Amino acid sequence: MTKEDLKISNMYEGQMEHTVAAEIFKGIDYPWEALPKIHDFIAALGPQLDPAEYQELRPTVWVHKSAKVFDSAYLAEYIIIGPETEVRQCAFLRGNVLAGRKCVLGNSSEFKNVILFDNVQAPHYNYVGDSILGYKSHMGAASLTSNVKSDKRLVVIHAEDGDIETGLKKVGAMLSESVEVGCGSVLNPGCCIGRNSNIYPLSPVRGCVPAHSIYKGKGDIVAKRED
Repeated sequence: MTKEDLKISNMYEGQMEHTVAAEIFKGIDYPWEALPKIHDFIAALGPQLDPAEYQELRPTVWVHKSAKVFDSAYLAEYIIIGPETEVRQCAFLRGNVLAGRKCVLGNSSEFKNVILFDNVQAPHYNYVGDSILGYKSHMGAASLTSNVKSDKRLVVIHAEDGDIETGLKKVGAMLSESVEVGCGSVLNPGCCIGRNSNIYPLSPVRGCVPAHSIYKGKGDIVAKRED
């Protein structure tokens, strides 16, 4: 993926109608630039939500009245849960979580500083941190986003035509629309996956995966066949 491919205008083209966070992406070029803005965005948006539709469970936590939150789920602070979304048993929402419509935040899964577009599913034993998951993207069971490099250096995005300095220590994964992440995969810091791509199970993914691709392993990325 080139630097141009990685821009919000390409990665999330046609998806802004599927998130209440569309405003957060204005005035920036790349999706990870939205990560430091999530906290303040939720703090500003939450009080503006219609109380006829959203219940403020406690200060800074807003849940749509059609959403289902299991009693054993833990919701910390600065959280918005959209319509018809499920927050399942023992889910751990650490804070700065904006989940859209018909999402699944699964059992024993952890979320922190994330934007989940509508219809995102992370249903089983997932960790999603400092990440943006596009419309209809799906994290297979026990697949994870790694958001900090082992050497603790700032995350760099490796595009085909050069590196992009994020200036951030914590960057997880940027998933476009209809991405399928196989069970047990690890998306390494700064991983970007284009729309309609599939990641094989148990894959350690680094760098960028082009749209309409199948990631089978390092150096083995093939284009999807058109039916």
